[in-house]
Amino acid sequence: MPTRLSHLFLRTLREDPAEAEVTSHKLLLRAGYIRRQAPGVFAWLPLGLRVKAKVEKIIREEMTAAGAQEVHFPALLPKEPYEVTGRWTEYGDGIFRLKDRKDADYLLAPTHEEVFTLLVKDLYNSYKDLPVCLYQIQDKYRDEARPRAGLLRGREFTMKDAYSFDISDEGLANSYQAQRDAYERIFTRLGLDYVIVKADAGAMGGSRSEEFLHPTEVGEDSFVRSAGGYTANIEAFTTVVPATIPIEGQPAARVFDSPNTPTIDSLVAHLNATEPRADGRQWTAADTLKNVVLALTHLDGTRELISIGLPGDRDVELARVEVAFSPAAVEAATEEDFAKNKTLVKGYIGPQDAKKSGITVYADPRIAPGTSWVTGANAKDKHARNVVNGRDFEVDHYIEAAQIKQGDACPKCATPVIIDRAIEIGHIFQLGRKYAEALDLKVQDENGESRIVTMGSYGIGVSRLVAAIAEQHHDEKGLIWPKVVSPADVHIIATGKEDAVFEAAENLASEFAARGVEVLFDDRRSASAGVKFNDAELLGIPVTIVVGKLLSEGKVELKIRATSDRQEVAIADAVDSALNV
Repeated sequence: MPTRLSHLFLRTLREDPAEAEVTSHKLLLRAGYIRRQAPGVFAWLPLGLRVKAKVEKIIREEMTAAGAQEVHFPALLPKEPYEVTGRWTEYGDGIFRLKDRKDADYLLAPTHEEVFTLLVKDLYNSYKDLPVCLYQIQDKYRDEARPRAGLLRGREFTMKDAYSFDISDEGLANSYQAQRDAYERIFTRLGLDYVIVKADAGAMGGSRSEEFLHPTEVGEDSFVRSAGGYTANIEAFTTVVPATIPIEGQPAARVFDSPNTPTIDSLVAHLNATEPRADGRQWTAADTLKNVVLALTHLDGTRELISIGLPGDRDVELARVEVAFSPAAVEAATEEDFAKNKTLVKGYIGPQDAKKSGITVYADPRIAPGTSWVTGANAKDKHARNVVNGRDFEVDHYIEAAQIKQGDACPKCATPVIIDRAIEIGHIFQLGRKYAEALDLKVQDENGESRIVTMGSYGIGVSRLVAAIAEQHHDEKGLIWPKVVSPADVHIIATGKEDAVFEAAENLASEFAARGVEVLFDDRRSASAGVKFNDAELLGIPVTIVVGKLLSEGKVELKIRATSDRQEVAIADAVDSALNV
């Protein structure tokens, strides 16, 4: 049966909603596919549910082809499994927690590694049962501090998560590759541009992790790529480490007056005015050593101050720091922190006296042993020149914490890198034995010995995919759905007031339906032709057939949404013409 707009639960909007930020958010709201319920929480309306269901259908088909079996867990889960793995605490404020009437703790699941692991533990006990890969398509809940961009970052979202269970690392590698291949097929079928990038496993753990990203200017993730084929997200990018420089023969460190120079820019200006270089070139921010003091709040509540040294022409990239110190929370040191540590003089901090302050010194890899810097002298209005790593200060740990710049050297091929924005649409992990060990998932091997199972985890953001497709497939008039996910195949519009037009359109809609074609039929008598045409362009169905003035000639107009091409065709040939587009 055709879907009639006269009865469809749908209201389109002419103007962009005030809260909508990105194109997909604006168009999905305006076209009546979703409706906001609260920050980061959306209702799916009839047309939106159709698109989402078609995305899920493709995912299910490819999961089946990859050997995965579908299950379904509740979103409401008890605290205990997450407490065993430590994630009840690690998630901090990032999850929704609640209590039942008996005061027992529950959570709305942000992800399901624990309960998948326990399910396999409950039912399987032999290596003969493995490998097995299970998946679900389920809503997840995360208490995002700043939900934004509609479906791209919400507090409730639909996700496909799959988990593989193998007896050996070789088996895990095979399961991982099967899911990786399935992801490529899924995104190709959906008509989405994507790149696969090396990723940091972060709190998930494991030996290998890759992200599938959809490049777009509105993406909130950054990734790096080079002409040599290297790709990585910013957390996984590794800096090309400079060579160690001999310390012997370098001039001694010297403290100098630098009044009113608490910033890198003011310091560089002062240096060029009062401290000329022996080689005659001008000082730059890259010659200075910036020392950023951060506070780590550990899971037990203790607060630790650390210092990160990096070249003065770079800032700390918080996303990279958070990965390095996960699960500790990271923030800039506060005025209270500085007040408690008098040796830390804001604007004039150097690593030379860190040990006296009890501060752990971390450094960017560019601060190589033997490199010489201008840095703070740990006294107001004073800096020091010729401060050499390995002679005047020691680095406790090197860390990837600095922002990446366009043109930085690729760690694989040394060519300049390019930084792009993207939406994360999938993420796969070789988890290894982290969760199996925590939850004691063991099976007997061929020798009768008990062995820990090794796991993989594979996620796709289903609701996010709908937004990503909308971001890629639209124009200034509205959405342009690829046929595989469109809520209908053909949009039939009856224009004018004549009964003959509506009868002909009705017959055409029935003919399409009889041939298994999904039809959206605009049979509204009260709407003008202009309103109907605008709605058709906004809704984005691939093919539109207009039944109107041309009917007197036995013709209809056929429009292709993606190209704006239009042609007159005999009404008797309309179905075949539309199906051959």
